[in-house]
Amino acid sequence: MSDAGTIAAPVARPRQAGAIAARWGAPIALLLLLAFNLAVTPHFASWQTLYVNLTQVAPIVIVATGMTLVIATGGIDLSVGSLMAIAGSLAPLIFLGLPGLGGVALALVVPVAVAAALGWGNGLLVTRFAIQPIVATLVLFIAGRGIAQVMTGGNLQEFRVPEFQVIGLGRLLGLPVQVWLMLAVVGIAAWVLRRTVLGRQILAVGGNERAAHLAGIPVGQVKRLVYAVSGALAGLAGLVVIAINSSSDANLVGLGMELDAIAAVAVGGTLLAGGRASVLGTLVGALIIQLLRFTLLANGVPDAAALVVKAGVILLAVWVQRRGR
Repeated sequence: MSDAGTIAAPVARPRQAGAIAARWGAPIALLLLLAFNLAVTPHFASWQTLYVNLTQVAPIVIVATGMTLVIATGGIDLSVGSLMAIAGSLAPLIFLGLPGLGGVALALVVPVAVAAALGWGNGLLVTRFAIQPIVATLVLFIAGRGIAQVMTGGNLQEFRVPEFQVIGLGRLLGLPVQVWLMLAVVGIAAWVLRRTVLGRQILAVGGNERAAHLAGIPVGQVKRLVYAVSGALAGLAGLVVIAINSSSDANLVGLGMELDAIAAVAVGGTLLAGGRASVLGTLVGALIIQLLRFTLLANGVPDAAALVVKAGVILLAVWVQRRGR
């Protein structure tokens, strides 16, 4: 009995340590980054620094929340950046073509609905035609930006429409409106995953798709829904970005966003294989990615080097996940 206990204890301790690291690694890393910047980076505690970081991270979190739901089902969505470009190109065509509040209202609804429909199409390719998610979404990743460029003729669309730009430049109770949108998206998604039947179905599909099907879960419908939600949130993020910039450039809106979203999900602790997800973890992961980039730039490290560090952080996060499992 004593020999067995002697052998089991060293094995149990690394497993327990790995589980603790998987659960608390991201929050601890965020706190360490905050402490480092408070001690080293000039003017880090200023409102201006907080405002800049919040406005830059909000679109990433919105997109990454949809990505979390997709990854939770065992999928991936590479098309979110292109969907941002499509929504960001369509909105100015609407509110510039239809001046007034009616045009602004349509510009806030129609592009998001179009992005959701295209996301649902991604889900249809995955479920109905059994195309691997990375391939199915790669199609729209390639074609989507071309569609956005055709819509605008490849031209930069500049505008000054305060009623529309409130989602990017407005403030509510001292915080940017896009931050409130980010918090609303995260809160709703976290509630769905934790408290609803749909949330349990999403995790069940990602954990064991065949078992979920045998249990009567509509696997195809669940997958199409999460891809549609991912598309809608990408469309919303595209509107926020063009509202902040007072312009829309189909070549740049959403460029590389799919990588930032996946990085935020991975760093936040969601299993990339599906079956377990944390929307709040994704929020923390996005904050880490944004704060890490800010820290490096503020301390004289080139942006190219920051990309290398970001890649290293993703590898570390995946390694911690494996230890936690």
